[in-house]
Amino acid sequence: MIISDYASLLVDAGDYSGRDDVAHLFPRFLALAELKLNRVMRTADMEKTATVPLAEGEGSLPADFVEARQVLSPDSRALRALPLQELSSHVISDCPPIGYAIVGSAIQVRPKGGGDIRLTYYAKIPALTPAAPSNWLIEKAPDVYLYALVEEIAIWERDADKAGAAEALKRQAMAGLGLADERLRWGNAEIVIGGLTP
Repeated sequence: MIISDYASLLVDAGDYSGRDDVAHLFPRFLALAELKLNRVMRTADMEKTATVPLAEGEGSLPADFVEARQVLSPDSRALRALPLQELSSHVISDCPPIGYAIVGSAIQVRPKGGGDIRLTYYAKIPALTPAAPSNWLIEKAPDVYLYALVEEIAIWERDADKAGAAEALKRQAMAGLGLADERLRWGNAEIVIGGLTP
């Protein structure tokens, strides 16, 4: 059976872990696996763009925000990520924005102002559920999901050997996905050295 959706993932996770009695815990294992994957995975499939309106230099981040990739000012200039202390030292002025910081579920841009910023960001992996049985990750790399779930089941069983083996397989699958993503993004790119050269 090819893993293609929520139901087939549930069946295969039970088969691979040797546990056919954990279906009632599957949503919990799946949520934990997705939580851990969201912490470390960064691929092109996770990228989204959004327009964020600012009021007094602050705007709300999208609900699925994980990490900023690029932030553009209202006049389309790239803003730099700055430490909050440095960002706070820029007072209200007529200068265009120079930087941003993420504070909780908000983005702060300084100097303060209005307008809309353009945010390119990494979004959380859309959660698999019976109502939403598929997403880009299960279509592109079902093995990542499978081994992540087997690892969660092994942790629940308190089986360190099984958990370690599943984690190693998960990392290998994620490395393969990362390599494919790099080839997608940079496959035939040329190396350019910036700055002055002798």
